[in-house]
Amino acid sequence: MTDIPFIPFDAGEAVLDWIGLTDALAAGHALPKAEIGDTFLYRGDDTLLSRAAWIDGLGIAVKSATVFPGNPAKGTPMINGGLNLYADANGMLEAIVDFHLVTKWKTAGDSLLAARRLARPDSKSILIVGAGNQGRALHASYHAVFPDAQFTVWNRSAANAEKMAAELPGLRIATDLRSAVEAADIITSATMSTDPLIKGDWLQPGQHIDLIGAYRPDMREVDDTAITRARVFVDSFDTTIGHIGEINLPLETGVIARDHLVADYYDLANFTRTSEDEITLFKNGGGAHLDLMTSRYILDRWRSR
Repeated sequence: MTDIPFIPFDAGEAVLDWIGLTDALAAGHALPKAEIGDTFLYRGDDTLLSRAAWIDGLGIAVKSATVFPGNPAKGTPMINGGLNLYADANGMLEAIVDFHLVTKWKTAGDSLLAARRLARPDSKSILIVGAGNQGRALHASYHAVFPDAQFTVWNRSAANAEKMAAELPGLRIATDLRSAVEAADIITSATMSTDPLIKGDWLQPGQHIDLIGAYRPDMREVDDTAITRARVFVDSFDTTIGHIGEINLPLETGVIARDHLVADYYDLANFTRTSEDEITLFKNGGGAHLDLMTSRYILDRWRSR
């Protein structure tokens, strides 16, 4: 039996390319629609989340994450896990991939695919809202497509924004979110906010808004005005409608109708900007099918290194 490779974070990341990943995500959505399913197991405050996807022609992936809130006090990361990738033809295990590697590249790559199609190509000012690990991944991914852009970060905690700026030369720090939003061509937000941080009245013609952080039914990063002013796109109708507050709450309250959502990635031809002045908004919902597409891309690059 052939040895099953384990692809660790640092060595795996060294062979990856952001533009190549977005091309792989686009190609994955040209295949038959994914079958997906999530399961949760609990022991007190501890959680095991397993997300599975099967795409005919691409294979099967199961990504499991353990969330142990007590770990940091013991010097151990709170979130751990891994992804098993199985062959499409015979179901044989092909690789085990580091959980954090798949999640980082899947999440930022998901948003970057939309930005490549919806953001103005001449965008020169990119605002990152949130100075966590995902904010750093967004800086790397967006820089691959917009290498001449000026990046700015805003964060609730100034200390975390300063730490991020110290790590990334040229990154500016915004102290006033409104003025930073008004000045940006692209706003990419990755926060844990339950109350909208970004107001629709602040948005300017021609902007692209990328929303990553709000993943629960009670979470929002933008208000209703922002949703109504923008042409709205999602990565998957199946993993956003009925699941994520950013989309579901405006639908439930009648602020928008279902047809306000222009397209998801299974209709990539409609991911287009119709004018230079329109505001586009993309909701990144994630999903196990994107983990599968990403891990398949990772394995392909690992084999060709």
